[in-house]
Amino acid sequence: MNKEIKKDGEFEYLDAGQGPVMIVLHGLFGALSNFRDVVDHFSSSYRVVIPIMPIYTMPIINTNIKNLARHIEAFIDHMGFEDVIMLGNSLGGHVGLIYATMCPDKLRALVLTGSSGLYENAFGSSYPRKNDYEYIRNRVEYTFYDPQTASKELVDEVFGLLSDKSKAIRSISLAKSAIRHNMAHELPNMHVPVCLIWGRNDNITPPEVAEEFHKNLPDSDLFWIDECGHAPMMERPEEFNRLLSRWLSSRNFI
Repeated sequence: MNKEIKKDGEFEYLDAGQGPVMIVLHGLFGALSNFRDVVDHFSSSYRVVIPIMPIYTMPIINTNIKNLARHIEAFIDHMGFEDVIMLGNSLGGHVGLIYATMCPDKLRALVLTGSSGLYENAFGSSYPRKNDYEYIRNRVEYTFYDPQTASKELVDEVFGLLSDKSKAIRSISLAKSAIRHNMAHELPNMHVPVCLIWGRNDNITPPEVAEEFHKNLPDSDLFWIDECGHAPMMERPEEFNRLLSRWLSSRNFI
């Protein structure tokens, strides 16, 4: 995905295609490349925009999930977007949920895949250990059903982030913030249409998380992808894109 990152004031983002706006929100260790297949598939019919969230640049005292949602709110306002479709994976899904409580009038639909917001098991019983490559490799592999999906390039990227003390501290701060910000009581008041696409073998936000989202969100549809972990858009991109395309079409969101 060799697409140029644009800069506009405090905002950086990828912008591809034309049509209805689809905002894509990456996770805590998510790179834009995680959504390569989503961008390639949907930019023929949508304007796919991926804002780079300031996960590692916010002041540490302000590094929390609510402030990420406020950043996305400011970005959408700055761009003048209305009636957007928002797709979030992992922490990005959680940010999308918070945005849905803040600006429901700006949202046409919300798509969650492996989203936090209820509970998660990102690092098992411990937080990432600095300069322990094998530990990081195992944790990245844990994200997927097929550990081969965790390429050396991906492991190296996460290892590089967590080897930086400042970025590691912010990662821990955000992970703790997400755990504290449980949205169970807010879900019944969200009336935006929600598409849930979940890996049946997700170890981080396991299937019961998807089922709880589906139960408590007033207008949601749940789709499963077999032999798939926490990042379906990476591990099973063709199936993910097929399910999402079908749902968007069924709701006349195209």
